[in-house]
Amino acid sequence: MSWTRFWVLIGIAYLLINFTFAWIYVSVGMEHMNGVSGHSAFDQFFDAFFFSAQTISTVGYGHISPKGFTTSTIAAFESMLGLLAFALATGLLYGRFSRPSAKIIYSERMLVAPYKHGQALMFRLANERSSQLIEVEAQVLLSINEETAGKTSRRFYNLDLEVKRINILTLSWTIVHPLDDSSPLSGMSKEDLDQLDAEFVVLIKAFDDTFSQTVHSRTSYQNEEIVWDAKFIPVFGPGEDGRTIIDLSKVGDYQKI
Repeated sequence: MSWTRFWVLIGIAYLLINFTFAWIYVSVGMEHMNGVSGHSAFDQFFDAFFFSAQTISTVGYGHISPKGFTTSTIAAFESMLGLLAFALATGLLYGRFSRPSAKIIYSERMLVAPYKHGQALMFRLANERSSQLIEVEAQVLLSINEETAGKTSRRFYNLDLEVKRINILTLSWTIVHPLDDSSPLSGMSKEDLDQLDAEFVVLIKAFDDTFSQTVHSRTSYQNEEIVWDAKFIPVFGPGEDGRTIIDLSKVGDYQKI
């Protein structure tokens, strides 16, 4: 989930727990609490609410304290629940920071471009982070509707790639599936893919040198996102200092041929 949704969820849970315990303290009776200054029911409820917030966080300012066995037992249970809840929230927060994830940028379109003596299906990707991705593997699945015995079912085909694994991703990588006789797409046109409701699922697996862990990334292309008879424009070239630079904003740039 997004960071905004994460913090909203944590805040709502915190408020609900404190409102629940405040209602419990008020139900037991505010006469069993020392230091309560509120006279109206509204003021007493929020005295109980803030006492709950101080108890669950183990801050305990001390101007309000439980009196008697029942309220002391409730406060003791709440403090134990607070320790467990904050430990859980801390673990979730640490997990969000420490969880490795790939940040790979893909071309917005998949192209059918000239390739050797025929054509090939291809798309391009690049690493958007400065970290190094090594042992990068790619897998492309074709998902189409097929009619078997009068019933339409979804079938998946693993597409053979020109290169399915590279040692290191330094610039960009154009992944190519040759449209030869061994391809399930051989002889198909754009209209054929429309009729089959084709979708191309891309799975990327790599080893992130910064996290020293395996990371994954995925995307997909619908048939309407395929451009026929086009080729990608180079995304890298020499910089002012003579070093090779890559322009990530051009990863999806192509031209018709």
